[in-house]
Amino acid sequence: MKQGILTINAGSSSIKFALFPLDRPISPEAEVSGQIDGIGAETTKMVAKNKAGERIADQLLEGGKVSHAQAFDALLKWFTASHANWQIVAVGHRVVHGGERYSKPTLIDDVVLGHLQSFIPLAPLHEPHNVAGIIALQALLPSVPQIACFDTAFHRSQPEVAQTFGLPRQITAEGIKRYGFHGLSYEYIARALPQHSGRATGRVVVAHLGNGASMAAMVDRKCVATTLGFSTIDGLMMGTRCGNLDPGVILHLMETKNLSVKDMTRMLYKESGLLGVSGLSQDMRTLLASDKPEAAEAVNLFCYRIARELGSLAAAAGGLDALVFTGGIGEHAAEVRRRVCLQSEWLGIRLNPEANARHELRISAGNSSVDVLVIPTNEEWMMAHHAQTLLGL
Repeated sequence: MKQGILTINAGSSSIKFALFPLDRPISPEAEVSGQIDGIGAETTKMVAKNKAGERIADQLLEGGKVSHAQAFDALLKWFTASHANWQIVAVGHRVVHGGERYSKPTLIDDVVLGHLQSFIPLAPLHEPHNVAGIIALQALLPSVPQIACFDTAFHRSQPEVAQTFGLPRQITAEGIKRYGFHGLSYEYIARALPQHSGRATGRVVVAHLGNGASMAAMVDRKCVATTLGFSTIDGLMMGTRCGNLDPGVILHLMETKNLSVKDMTRMLYKESGLLGVSGLSQDMRTLLASDKPEAAEAVNLFCYRIARELGSLAAAAGGLDALVFTGGIGEHAAEVRRRVCLQSEWLGIRLNPEANARHELRISAGNSSVDVLVIPTNEEWMMAHHAQTLLGL
């Protein structure tokens, strides 16, 4: 019987999963990975592939408006049937918010689960689904230990001044502060960086660019500042999220257009960003291929915001020794990397255009005083590693 660690990233309408063989060290390649999409919708679909990239599942789940619990049940039934010689020995869950309490991965028991449920008001769009995934798998795999891996944990090393808003003290005391997210991605890059750069322990900025996007500054591979704050709409402009916004705009729109909190939430989270500015798409590939001026404007704003935040993060770190691009856009959009680097030449960045076009690992020129790298992230592996380490497997 082969043993494996299952990783789960449960969102509002989707579940991403991966199974890693229990080796020392754990292989960066999952034995199987996949996604269930359309949870709560009329049709729910599960797709999975093996480590060779071959599709081994592509099926609709039975019943309309499938719940998270039903989706997990279907996933485990499929897994038991298709991987009968495998035993799941641990489950690692991506949990968006760990509040001020959790700064490292934690074995989930009833007390921890209660804490996670208490964090739901801090991340109402994400945390409920993370918790739903934990509860569902506790019921389906009652004897298997479950580990919470927090997206906020990596950023707990930020100095207090970097976490504080200019709000009344009693509000700050209630936990209203800058937490930061995408921590599992940054933690993976921090681990991988010494293999690729002699400046890994210096002043490094990582740009995690995808449909959700953020940046973080590290010194000695520990976070000192990040662009995401209390929520997941701060900082960079994203696929459908606005990024940094004057709070006065929100007050103005709510008053003059008579918008409710729900209306405003929908606009800021779902209707803004690349989609809102372009009026065309949230997909960077579509925008880069388009000849519409609105698409060009959206791409320009996206790159401008990255370059501007890079300057801010370099200030927080006391300079810049290395810049790392990761995430779907960061790893694959050479044009975005090119524009950001050209706008940031004042920091000592010099781009090798040919290496950038080929998506090589190192894309800085020989005369660059800053290492510029493209490193694929692997949040799923990070969760499996945490589960293995915490449980001593």
